[in-house]
Amino acid sequence: MTVYAIAQLKMTDRAAYGRYQARFFDAFRKSSGRLLAADEHPHVLEGAWPHDKLVMMSFPDEAAFLAFSNSPDYVEISQDRKAGAKATVLLVKGFAPAG
Repeated sequence: MTVYAIAQLKMTDRAAYGRYQARFFDAFRKSSGRLLAADEHPHVLEGAWPHDKLVMMSFPDEAAFLAFSNSPDYVEISQDRKAGAKATVLLVKGFAPAG
């Protein structure tokens, strides 16, 4: 089942996050995921949103997401993401209608 990784980021160190961002696609290209959105100015329609960026990716299944997020390439660059931003990261199962 398709899963979606959704990250809500609050920047704490733009230089560190910039290093992460510069290397992200090299690591991500090796995965089976798709980058669906990366927006530093989402239109908030309702409620408060105290973050600076939203990123959404899809993966064929949870195993594919875990293969990416635990890969040596991503683990290495994720240190800069963690140093550069506080994050809330969700892994959401896709909807499959019954029937």
